[in-house]
Amino acid sequence: MALGDLMASRFSQSSVVVVPNHLDDCASSHEDGDLSSQRRESETASSSYGNATATTATSMAYLPQTIVLCELRHDAFEACVPLGPSDSGLVSKWRPKDRMKTGCVALVLCLNISVDPPDVIKISPCARMECWIDPFSMAPQKALEKIGKTLSEQYERWQPKARYKVQLDPTVEEVKKLCNTCRKYAKSERVLFHYNGHGVPKPTANGEIWLFNKSYTQYIPLPISDLDSWLKTPSIYVFDCSAAGMIINSFIELHDWGGSSSSGSTRDCCLTTPIKMALRWFCTRSLLHESLDYSLIDKIPGRQNDRRTLLGELNWIFTAVTDTIAWNVLPHDLFQRLFRQDLLVASLFRNFLLAERIMRSANCSPISHPMLPPTHQHHMWDAWDMAAEICLSQLPLLVEDPNAGFQPSPFFTEQLTAFEVWLDHGSEHKKPPEQLPIVLQVLLSQCHRFRALVLLGRFLDMGPWAVDLALSVGIFPYVLKLLQTMTPELRQILVFIWTKILALDKSCQVDLVKDGGHTYFIRFLDSMEAYPEQRAMAAFVLAVIVDTHRRGQEACIEAGLIHVCLKHLQGPTPNDTQTEPLFLQWLCLCLGKLWEDFTEAQIFGLQADAPAICAPLLSEPQPEVRASAVFALGTLLDVGSGSCRDGVGGDEEYDDDEKIRAEISIVRSLLSVASDGSPLVRAEVAVGM
Repeated sequence: MALGDLMASRFSQSSVVVVPNHLDDCASSHEDGDLSSQRRESETASSSYGNATATTATSMAYLPQTIVLCELRHDAFEACVPLGPSDSGLVSKWRPKDRMKTGCVALVLCLNISVDPPDVIKISPCARMECWIDPFSMAPQKALEKIGKTLSEQYERWQPKARYKVQLDPTVEEVKKLCNTCRKYAKSERVLFHYNGHGVPKPTANGEIWLFNKSYTQYIPLPISDLDSWLKTPSIYVFDCSAAGMIINSFIELHDWGGSSSSGSTRDCCLTTPIKMALRWFCTRSLLHESLDYSLIDKIPGRQNDRRTLLGELNWIFTAVTDTIAWNVLPHDLFQRLFRQDLLVASLFRNFLLAERIMRSANCSPISHPMLPPTHQHHMWDAWDMAAEICLSQLPLLVEDPNAGFQPSPFFTEQLTAFEVWLDHGSEHKKPPEQLPIVLQVLLSQCHRFRALVLLGRFLDMGPWAVDLALSVGIFPYVLKLLQTMTPELRQILVFIWTKILALDKSCQVDLVKDGGHTYFIRFLDSMEAYPEQRAMAAFVLAVIVDTHRRGQEACIEAGLIHVCLKHLQGPTPNDTQTEPLFLQWLCLCLGKLWEDFTEAQIFGLQADAPAICAPLLSEPQPEVRASAVFALGTLLDVGSGSCRDGVGGDEEYDDDEKIRAEISIVRSLLSVASDGSPLVRAEVAVGM
């Protein structure tokens, strides 16, 4: 019996929705948020699932009335979907093909402070700051060292575990040694090569950048082909110099770029300090420009990685805005490659979008390869401008009084409202909601998390296309991390979301077991506060976790899943009537998948008197429950075969006579329904026998 289809329950008038699995391509990486908090959510959410309406955070009515997991047989599903274990090498199309990390960063600065290159005529005044440092404010060598250190620190914010190598005004031999060292250290990981050529001539038409000789009396050309041969692949290059496009063209001519990515820009500030640059640029266009002291921008309180501070919230909004622009403008495969494969590369390309906006306003053209569509006029920049203005309006008071609290931006609340409006009117045949990447970011915030999850659940309930879209935007690591929280208000909606995810993609069972997520669903299954139909979803999730997945079976046995399922298959309890067929059905299916082809689990089931507990279900009025009980009992019959003697723990305590008696009992139970009026039940008996 295959798992994974969706169907409207008998409580709903919805039509049947069949969800195929999609198994193609692998692995993703994301920033982790502060998802380990145990604090209860307090925000009230208002949303609807079908005919149900939610008005309070503690209400259980927000769960959908479109109940899942009731498709009886899955012949068409089985014919088209690979049912092997997830470790067979098949992966899901929403996962990026390759997990990538930048292992080493080479920073090459050719500034030659106080000596302008011969092909540049600098007017006065002109831009001279490097990493927000005036090179002429101190001795040239000291300034060069400080600029190099500052640039390294800016990169380290994104990838602190990478190894950083800085070369200041180097020769060709020094750069060659640097490249070879970086490749040796990075091994198969990505190397980032950042070249600042503000103190040397612009690149040549032949694809050469300029370095120095040892005595600094000559500029020495370095062909891009040599640089590429030293760094090898995978690598990413940032060329911060005039006419950087000539280098890009040389690279394209050198080899096919299909397997790598590169970014080039004529400015450095947007790529490594985007918030400061964006605010300075916005100041010149804001109504506040006459009353604001620009030096205050350097004093914005807080830390970039702390969303409870002003600087952290600005960085958070900037990430949400640029991710949203990229997701809505780029082809999805390119979005995955640039924004979901490598944290450092994602940060560079987010900042490249800002560089394009700012530099195009000055009639400059930043370029990249792969070439990105124009994004500088995207309407989401208006939302960023509003957030920037709110920040700037509060800045004088916050700098004057460090104890003053800042007023958070309404950005995320407004974007969630826009997403909710889309849910009221959107469909598979309309443009996807552009706020989906923002919903992902909102999951990082405690104050917005409950509402975001409810809205996400409503979106996933629209069909398998919506689940696939949410996974493609990168929602998976976030909802996986949320399983580590104990917040009671999140439990029902999280179980529902995971039901939808696993109904689409069984391969997620590996991630759940690896992170210990199975225990979350076992606790929910054993909870007496949730309704039986809600706990049926947890039983489905656990059934998928153990479906032909030995590591999942072992982990669930260790967590006591057999005893939990059998306990709830026995007599009714005050808070949990056993008249809910969906719950009984999925408890049986979960048990059957748990001990299917797994001797140790079968023995545990027999020792726990599973045949006697499951046998009464063969008399249930619903044929689905009877068929599921037959499936659970039929999988126990393997225990008497020779293949089952694998020496696992517990086999010695359960002798052959007991096994034979258990088998006879199971066979008698199955024979009692061999002439059942339901063809579904009779078919399961035939398979089980």
